[in-house]
Formats: sequence, structure tokens, C-alpha cells
Amino acid sequence: MVDSLKNLFSGKRLIILISFVIVSLILWNTYAFFKKFKQEEREKMEQFAFALERVGNTPNLDADMNLELKVLENNDIPCILTSINGTIGEDHNLDSTKTNDPFYLQEQLAIMKRQNQPIEINYLGKKEYIYYRDSDLLRKLTYYPIALILILGLFLGVIYLFFNSSKIADQNKLWTGMAKETAHQIGTPLSSLLGWVTILKSENINQEYVTEIEKDVGRLNIIANRFSKIGSLPSLEKNNAVEITSNIFNYLKSRSSKQVEFSFETSNEEILVNLNTELYGWVIENLIKNAIDAMQGKGAVSVDLKEDDSHIIVLISDTGKGIPKSKFNQVFKPGFTTKKRGWGLGLSLSKRIIEDYHKGKIFVKKSEINKGTTFEIQLDKT
Repeated sequence: MVDSLKNLFSGKRLIILISFVIVSLILWNTYAFFKKFKQEEREKMEQFAFALERVGNTPNLDADMNLELKVLENNDIPCILTSINGTIGEDHNLDSTKTNDPFYLQEQLAIMKRQNQPIEINYLGKKEYIYYRDSDLLRKLTYYPIALILILGLFLGVIYLFFNSSKIADQNKLWTGMAKETAHQIGTPLSSLLGWVTILKSENINQEYVTEIEKDVGRLNIIANRFSKIGSLPSLEKNNAVEITSNIFNYLKSRSSKQVEFSFETSNEEILVNLNTELYGWVIENLIKNAIDAMQGKGAVSVDLKEDDSHIIVLISDTGKGIPKSKFNQVFKPGFTTKKRGWGLGLSLSKRIIEDYHKGKIFVKKSEINKGTTFEIQLDKT
């Protein structure tokens, strides 16, 4: 198991390393292409400047200017011609609907100054400057590395989720295997204990003691069954929720401090609902134990079981320290606990049992600091 996890992580690191190498090479190649393309645009603008200078400074109207005119005509790079003191003269390849707006021209000139060094020319006998902007193709090319990095991030995110889910799946298999092995190991002493209980029943011993021992052995057997079924899809059958709840309630009541006052109420003696008795019983047991812990062994615990037309409702209340309203949902997250000891898994597992397996609801109905808390469970009757 450990070797497989090591191989998993080494494979993950290798894929990430290869991805970074590939993207780095693409980014470097893109940068090199960008620089080359930018240099070509610079050369193209220098040819444009030379052609403009030739046309403007040639007094002979009959001179052959076909080449220069062709260069000027084929230029598609936005540019602005300014005087030495910055006054805008001509413009080329800008939005013709906005060139009458001086603010637009100044804005475009500012962009050109940021992107490229101007080209000095002698035009019509005066020193002037040609400022130019990157072409649309070159401008789009600058966004390519950003898009590539985003794609890489998405790719790495998918890899992370894949490996993380694989890791979680392996961990779940490990915990399931450990739980089943624990149940198997508990089974041997349990069988022995059941044999000793049978012998004790035949001896001249106070049968009340034997009965209580038998209850505890039965409880251990239930716990072993819970462990053995971890990882398996639980089966639901019609059961009397009142009987299951009251049995758990009475068992915990008999083994709790006398300073805790217990109260159990129900609207009917029989309320049938689809349940997995062991998992449902574990949730009730967990909530009652949490209630006792919240009161530090002194206070009142009440369980109220009732029904309406479509649901059964179980309310478990205590007079403990309470839960801040901001943490009503947080208490169901794995690892959350206010105890000095504990894994913080009880309420998380309870939520999974009720909502995932029984398709019901469990939530904090109400809570006040230093006054107490009420948890509510809702289950469909159908």
C-alpha cells in the first residue's frame, strides 16, 4: 500500500515536471517568435518611413515612385506622424470614424510611445517622428502565453483532482480494510464472552448482574457489526423507530451519571420507517453522548420522537454550553470538535448516514450559548 502511494506521488511529480518543461519550451519559443515578429514589424516601419521620406522629399513629379507607393499602400500597422514638438500631423491605419477626435489621437499616440521607439525622418524638409503601434496580430500574440498558462493551470488542477481522488480512494480502502479486520478481531473475544455469559446464567449469581453484562456484550456485538459493514451499501428495512430509539436511550441512561436527567417522549408507540437499525442507532447514540459531553455530565437530555403525514422527526436536546450560530453548519465538517480528545468525525458520519444512506436531513434546530442545543433528524416515512 505504501509502495503504491509512493509510486502515485512520484508519477504525479513526473507528470507535473514534464508539463512545466513543455510549457516552458512553448513559452520560450513564443517569446522568441514574438521578438522576431516585432523586429520584422520594426523593419517594415523603417521601410515605410523611408518610402514616406522619399515621396515627400522628391520634387520631380515624373520620378518613378511605384515601389515607394506600393510600400506605403501595403502598410497595415497603425502609426502617427508628429512634428519635433509633438504636434500630430498625419495618421495611418487608425479607426477612420474617430480620427477627427483629438482625444482619440492623443490616446493612440500614448499607446504607441509605450510600445515602440519612434523613427526619425526628414519629411518635407522638416525633422518629424513616426510613432507606431503593434499590429493586431502581434497584440493577440502577447495574450497567447497568458492563455497557455491558464490552460496549464487547468491541466494541473485536473491532475491534482485525479490524484487526490485516487489518494482518497486508497485511504478509504485502507480504513475499510482496517475496520473489517477490527470487527473480525473483536469477534473472537466476543464469542468467548457470550459463552461465559451462558455459564454465569447457570451459576448462583445475581441475575441482574448477568443481564447487565449481557447487554454490554450485545452492545459490543453491535459495534463489531458496524465496523464489519463499513464500505458496504447499507440495506434499509421497515422498522419501528420508537423501539430502536428508546432502546439506545435506555441503555445510555442506565450507564450515565445520576446528575443527568433523562426524558423520552413519543407521539406513538410504533412509527414505522425504512431504516438500517445499526447505523440509525449509532447516530442516536452519538447525538445523546455528545449532549452528555456538552453538559459535562450534569444537566438534562431529552429525546422527542414524533411524526407528521410524510416524516418522522427526532429532536435531541441538552442543557449544555451551546453552539454559536455561525458554526451550525461547521459542526458537521470532518475534524471539527470542541473536545480535548476525539477525531471530530461523529457528526460528520451522522450527517452522511442520515442524508446519504437514509435520504433524510440532520441539522442544528436551535442553540443558545450556555443554555443548550437541539439537533433535529427528519426521515421520510415512505
